[in-house]
Amino acid sequence: MRRLRLLTSGESHGPGLSGILEGLPAGLRVSTPLVDRDLRRRQHGYGSGKRMQIERDRVRWTAGIRYGRTLGSPVGFAVDNRDWKNWTDRMSIEPIPADRRPKPITRARPGHIDLAGALKYDTDDVRDVLERASARSTTPRVVAGALARQLLATCGVRIWSFVDQLGPIRAFPDADDMLSAIPRGWLKRDLADPSPLRCPDPEAERAMLAEVDAAKEAGDSIGGSFVVVVEGTPIGLGSSSEWDTRLDGLLAGATMAIPGVKGVEIGLGFGSVERRGSTVHDVVNADAAGWARRTNRAGGIEGGISNGEPIIIRAAQKPVSTLRTPLPSLDMGTGEPGRAHIERSDVTVLPRAAIVGEAMVALVLADELLHSFGGDTMGDLRAAVARRRRRTRRPAR
Repeated sequence: MRRLRLLTSGESHGPGLSGILEGLPAGLRVSTPLVDRDLRRRQHGYGSGKRMQIERDRVRWTAGIRYGRTLGSPVGFAVDNRDWKNWTDRMSIEPIPADRRPKPITRARPGHIDLAGALKYDTDDVRDVLERASARSTTPRVVAGALARQLLATCGVRIWSFVDQLGPIRAFPDADDMLSAIPRGWLKRDLADPSPLRCPDPEAERAMLAEVDAAKEAGDSIGGSFVVVVEGTPIGLGSSSEWDTRLDGLLAGATMAIPGVKGVEIGLGFGSVERRGSTVHDVVNADAAGWARRTNRAGGIEGGISNGEPIIIRAAQKPVSTLRTPLPSLDMGTGEPGRAHIERSDVTVLPRAAIVGEAMVALVLADELLHSFGGDTMGDLRAAVARRRRRTRRPAR
């Protein structure tokens, strides 16, 4: 990111997680309840493990905010781990006697950081690397993303998400149906939020719930895909000038950085490879409201630049690596065959990953907004965005 900078720290079962978000303009009105709401949304979802029954995540601000508004200085924050009290020996910061230390984890889980991380950092205990690699590390990202979301909202940009596939169950068998339903208002956030799986289709949701139950019964896990939607984006975010300034590349990279995400597509994405150009590209149109497209297969981005249509990002989330019926593995110390380590985990993280997806997308778009329009204060930023909207609203004569 070019204007915003986010640093986070903390282990899954340590005392807590923290972050510093640098680059926010002065004068952003911060709603702590809205930040805590996003933290709750990240915790909830069908298929979650027992850890989410323990934690009650709430943000604690440590710097950068006064009287409910940002100061323009770095914003510091923390989220405490309630489960820390049960891990004080296993995750002790200070040295402890060897007889109080738990047995090292030496049987790597296929699909997780365990083996590669232990070899990279030269440790004989997988606990040293799995703690930071845990999805719990996304908690500070959700806090920072909630701040970015509040900045975007003041400029008319809205972000939401839904789950469109879990295992073999798809809510929208035809990608065109999904892409056209969003700008027409047939598919909206109000349909996803009440669902325990964030699925907007009740029939598909029932089948998905059954898939989660079946995976749990088998001691297995299950993945799927989620979609992040951005509405109200000004025309012209991103650039085609350099490879690392293209908006679709930035969004894809941020989304791929979510633990367990193995693929990202914008708009029609991979579905475009089996079509001819005449059935892929969106016909340009204009009406009283300004420029428009008859379809949105590009997913709101053309040439690395936002075109004013809803931005639609779809991410593939692999099944959780920890299985209650573990896969075969080898002991890293002795080479003896056995079963992989079992760590407390979830059957699926899909609905929660969608919330992290919202946060990552919000951070990228807020950063691009600040890069494109500048502004040491929120007033400066809003005025610049409004000027761009006025200039790009009128079709050429």
